Amino acid sequence: MAGFARATAPPSPAAAPAPALLTGERLVVFLFAARVALAAPAGLAAPLAALAAAALAVEIAVDGSAPASSPLRPFRTRPGASSGILLGATTLPSVMLSRLIQRARLLSADHNGLEEFLYLEMQYWAASISCLSVLAFFLWHLRRSNRNGIPKHFKYGSLSVALYLMTYFISFVMKTGGLMVMTNMVYILCHGVAAVILIKHILEKFPSCSSFGEALLVSSGLVLYFGDMLAHTLSKMDCSMSSKAFIHTPGTRSDMTTIIQGNLLGLFLLPLLYKSSLKFRDYCRMDGKQQTQEAEERTQKTIGSAVFYILLVVVLMFLVPSWTHLVQGLKVHPFVWIINYMFTDSHERLALCAYWICVIYVSVRRFYSISKQSKTERILLRKYYHLVAVLIFSPAVIFQPAFLDLAFGAAFAVFLTLEMIRIWEIYPLGHVVHQFMNAFTDHRDSEILIVSHFSLLLGCALPKWMSSGLNDRPLAPFAGILSLGIGDTMASMIGYKYGVLRWSKTGKKTIEGTAAGITSVLAACSILVSLLASSGYILSQNWLSLLVAVTLSGLLEAYTAQLDNAFIPLVFYSLLCL
Repeated sequence: MAGFARATAPPSPAAAPAPALLTGERLVVFLFAARVALAAPAGLAAPLAALAAAALAVEIAVDGSAPASSPLRPFRTRPGASSGILLGATTLPSVMLSRLIQRARLLSADHNGLEEFLYLEMQYWAASISCLSVLAFFLWHLRRSNRNGIPKHFKYGSLSVALYLMTYFISFVMKTGGLMVMTNMVYILCHGVAAVILIKHILEKFPSCSSFGEALLVSSGLVLYFGDMLAHTLSKMDCSMSSKAFIHTPGTRSDMTTIIQGNLLGLFLLPLLYKSSLKFRDYCRMDGKQQTQEAEERTQKTIGSAVFYILLVVVLMFLVPSWTHLVQGLKVHPFVWIINYMFTDSHERLALCAYWICVIYVSVRRFYSISKQSKTERILLRKYYHLVAVLIFSPAVIFQPAFLDLAFGAAFAVFLTLEMIRIWEIYPLGHVVHQFMNAFTDHRDSEILIVSHFSLLLGCALPKWMSSGLNDRPLAPFAGILSLGIGDTMASMIGYKYGVLRWSKTGKKTIEGTAAGITSVLAACSILVSLLASSGYILSQNWLSLLVAVTLSGLLEAYTAQLDNAFIPLVFYSLLCL
């Protein structure tokens, strides 16, 4: 939400209005990053500060350009959203740094704590370098498009990048030496290259689907996630070499984590395999018999659908089990492992599944009928699904937290598969899925990609996934459920019905809605603390720190023009870990 100062004279056609240095979103992001940095050691906090400075310089330069002369105009972003570069560049490194701070507190309680700490530190640097590389990519576009000399924002950004790199190399040289330095540096720098390639692909292939900040968060997150998978794969391929030539990976991964990662890896590879198969099919049919246009389209859809389902079976039945066997030594098929897990030594899991099915069936059927027959505002209808998420996930977080990890992974896999079926119009479900999903879209969804359901699911799942294992902050797994299911929902409903005082002249968020969101989350936290204490959790959450976390995440929801389902849970989780 960059503001613009009023010009004293009519500007020339090529002149861009002067951007406001301080906006509400930037102030909240600055306070968030400062809160994390102040809790971290100086050697880890300084790179985060330099990264934030570089991101701010790039964001001001991008937002300060007129749309026609924007240096990044070849990339079409989501209409109505600011660039969000500062928020996108600082969120993931701040999350990793918060996890690192939390892990440092638990070193004495875990015999594998040091190994986990060192690997998590490596992931923090990888996330930071990924974001830094994308900022360098944006800076390169700024320099190429500037015809009247290098702007001062570019100079400030370049200086911040140089300071960051200097801090990075000094830190690594002081901590390790020899071959390990080279392997660590190569591993981390490869994350940066991959992040640049991926964000360029996202912005080109999915125009108007995201802002720069949202694309930056997605690309850096995917690179970090699959970089983790690559590191574990390489270390398992040759255990004797991993201690000298490859990245150290902790040996504390559970079978469930490996199964979730393996299935997601297969589904992300599926589009590449599908597109390659279709190109090979077209190449083989170049000299074939010509058909009418209608018959040709029918044949292509039939063959394409068959190829998709065949590849889906191959990926899930053969490729995924091969990877899980290599990395985790899993001797049974992942689906067999899941069935054994569900039906062994626990009736709670089956009862939980029955409860989920009933809630999902009733809510989807009811809300879909309302969306087609009534004049209920779309934003309110979507917030009802946030409340459904609270009903679904809260009991499982308390009573079956491990099973919820698996359920999140299965739900995300189903969403990915259905979205691919919708986009490629795979027979016979493509049209049905598209018609159903269109009933719940809003301005943040595009004709190419529907992201709202993904962001809601991941917003609830990521804090839970990252909290697995030792955790001295029992409210952290609830970060997504509290911020989206309760805080965001109450802020929207109260603000829509009773809100009068707006935070800005151009925005729709109201002070009344934000106050309701903050108050409701604090009330829910007080109830959860009592429930968790009765369930045997050892509570160590500082209430002042909790108040800061709830307030900052509530203010971010009020000010940001980004996809709040993606950013607010991560910011809230990061602050809860401190």
